[in-house]
Amino acid sequence: MALGDHLKVWRKRWLYSHHGIDMGDGTVIHLCGEPFRRGAAQVCRVPLEEFLEGGEAIVVVYAQQCLPVETVVTQAEALLGSVGYDLFTNNCEHFVHYCKTGHRRSRQVELALRTATTLAAAAVLVSSAVAGALLRRRGQA
Repeated sequence: MALGDHLKVWRKRWLYSHHGIDMGDGTVIHLCGEPFRRGAAQVCRVPLEEFLEGGEAIVVVYAQQCLPVETVVTQAEALLGSVGYDLFTNNCEHFVHYCKTGHRRSRQVELALRTATTLAAAAVLVSSAVAGALLRRRGQA
């Protein structure tokens, strides 16, 4: 791990991942707070051990070009104390991705939305098939 790295750690037995910026001095800047207590969430700097909560740090590697490390660190520090958590538009992964690239993005949210869309589409298809079968059965009676 190095200064400006995007760190990820799994929480709640792999239910979700939490993200922060490695500050290179044993601390991490991240969007603190519990996922379901929005009002208490803010960007804060904590010791690495506190960020990890007993989990293992994973360094996230980006396929695209990232901002220079100095910019990543400066951006993270500039946002210290910021509030305004939103699961879909401003979560810990959005924060880190913004610091690293200048763009807000959360792969967890994108995956969850794709999964929900796929499940909804499948439910519509199954419902249509069942309704069609019932109508055909009624037509035969």
